[in-house]
Amino acid sequence: MKWAFWIAATFLFYTYIGYALWLKVRCQLRPMPVQRGRCEPRVSIVLVVRNEERVLARKVENLLTLDYPAERLEIVAVSDGSTDGTAAILREYASQTRVMVVLNQLTRGKASGLNNAMQLASGEVVVFTDARQQIEAGALRVLLENFADPRVGGVSGELMLGNPQFGEASEGLGLYWRIEKQIRQMEAASGSVVGATGAFYAIRRECWAAIPEETILDDVIIPMQVVRSGARVVFEPEARVWDSLQAGQEFSRKVRTLTGNYQLLRLAPWLLTRDNPIRFELVCHKLMRLAAPFALLTTFVTTMFLTSWVYRAALAVQLLFYGLSLLAAVGLKAGRVARLAEACCAFVMLNLAATIAFANFVTGRKVVWVR
Repeated sequence: MKWAFWIAATFLFYTYIGYALWLKVRCQLRPMPVQRGRCEPRVSIVLVVRNEERVLARKVENLLTLDYPAERLEIVAVSDGSTDGTAAILREYASQTRVMVVLNQLTRGKASGLNNAMQLASGEVVVFTDARQQIEAGALRVLLENFADPRVGGVSGELMLGNPQFGEASEGLGLYWRIEKQIRQMEAASGSVVGATGAFYAIRRECWAAIPEETILDDVIIPMQVVRSGARVVFEPEARVWDSLQAGQEFSRKVRTLTGNYQLLRLAPWLLTRDNPIRFELVCHKLMRLAAPFALLTTFVTTMFLTSWVYRAALAVQLLFYGLSLLAAVGLKAGRVARLAEACCAFVMLNLAATIAFANFVTGRKVVWVR
């Protein structure tokens, strides 16, 4: 039982701390800076939507007003079987020469819509984005500067959870996302990032390959295909896109994302072979987190039966941790430790999402694309 505790504890330490420390050392020993410069290729912005009438017009206006030459920018928008006013809004914008619209009557999923859009996209660089988030006016130029380096085949922007007027959220999921971005930045600084920010990322058109229609995580499989082609995928923290922090929706989205990680192993088994140049990073960054809930359960159960003071202390720390997360979950303010409680709650909820994702994988339950 002692061995079980220490194996699980070591696994958790490496998953959440050790991997980041290893990346930090790698950045010092093997830095791979990007040769940035002014870059103005022809750009296609791809937007696949379903039932987004509430935010769609605002999003299209956001794209049309980006700081970039109008004659070098086109928008390809696909409606995936929308049943609200989405199609009508897209028809209005289709009158503009820079906007191409595909109105699919049947719902086939985001991946299918991306494949449709890429048949129309003519840009040398293709930018992928979502409907809800707002891209900063100068973010596209900053993103494209990385393509001045011929080794770069993909660039991920930075998702800011919060409000542009008041800054990024620092509590709960906001804190988790800030840590996640630090890891992505270190991955990119010494190699390639594992996946991209789905709300805003770009690839060279020549690196595109059609993706399976049932794909959940286009923002992972597309960048990984870029890496497979021999190019780098980097992270650009100054290319920012903003989104509001909505805990309930973020939990559902996290379940879907983690379920998508399991799905990737079925759809793209090459990810775990030598065909994937960043196989090690994929395992450490994505797959080990899927197993974290089982390691957490192991450490908790074993410390309940081990009697040494070390294990008693470990049990007390765990009880305190879960107690704080419960306080935050039920909305009780914990005074000075409120921020710590919110962070604990976010950690627990993320691992709960991983548990549900495992259940989806085992039972074969499909997670559909929803708003």
